Amino acid sequence: MKLGLAIRELHRSERKLARQLSALSARHPVEHEIFYTSRDLAVWSREHIADLADAGSRYGLKLSTDRHSTAHAAGLQQRVSVLLGRRPEPALLLLAELRRVHRTAAGVSLDWELLAQGAQAVKDVELIELTQRAHPQTLRQLRWANGMLKVLSPQALSS
Repeated sequence: MKLGLAIRELHRSERKLARQLSALSARHPVEHEIFYTSRDLAVWSREHIADLADAGSRYGLKLSTDRHSTAHAAGLQQRVSVLLGRRPEPALLLLAELRRVHRTAAGVSLDWELLAQGAQAVKDVELIELTQRAHPQTLRQLRWANGMLKVLSPQALSS
């Protein structure tokens, strides 16, 4: 059964998204909306990582369940970001990072869709419930990144 491959790929993608959101928070403490919200959104991805590891074990996978491994090494990034403040270059870097988060979240969303379809095909009720619980959170992450791009891009690109 190839459902294990889909779980493994989604687990990898969620880890990437959690790392990106945590790094975004650490690099932009001056932007309070970015700092706090991206930190909160990273928690969802870390929960998804643990949930996928649990689901994967039923398919013979041994995936990391560490919810906190993606949240380390933020201190130096934060100190440098505070020193840089609100200069134009950091604003452009922020837009680039938000674009990466948006693209990653879009991929994660698609992976949740694929996993939901596979879970329905094999009638795995627990996996279907996991996709129904987690996918809306990923969509929220995607919408947040899109919204922040719309809010921040005019000033960053016109200054």
